[in-house]
Amino acid sequence: METKLLGIVPVLPTEDMQRDLDFYQNKVGFQVLHSDDYYAVLKREHLFIHLQWHANTEDDPLLGGSVVRLFVDKIQPIFEEFVERGTVNKEKLRMNTPWNTHEFGFYDPNNNAIFIAESLP
Repeated sequence: METKLLGIVPVLPTEDMQRDLDFYQNKVGFQVLHSDDYYAVLKREHLFIHLQWHANTEDDPLLGGSVVRLFVDKIQPIFEEFVERGTVNKEKLRMNTPWNTHEFGFYDPNNNAIFIAESLP
């Protein structure tokens, strides 16, 4: 019997939970399933992102700089949605990258990079 990998859930740091909940709902289209002052669970279709509050002190650093890559089928509709939301501008879509993707990216309020990518055949 082998272990079956079911998915991955990035837990991103936040210094301002309400600001980031607003960002992920309004700019990225995620729904909040749970939130309190220290932890939040967000969902869009079958994808999840969790947010965890950090004080941004020496004992509890915010860090930032995480990278999340979300893979999709048919990137154009979601790209157009994110342009309409004001998340990215029209020049951000990179087609036929050397690593065989169509993709675009943006930063959340904590400088975590979020990339949306479509693998090419």
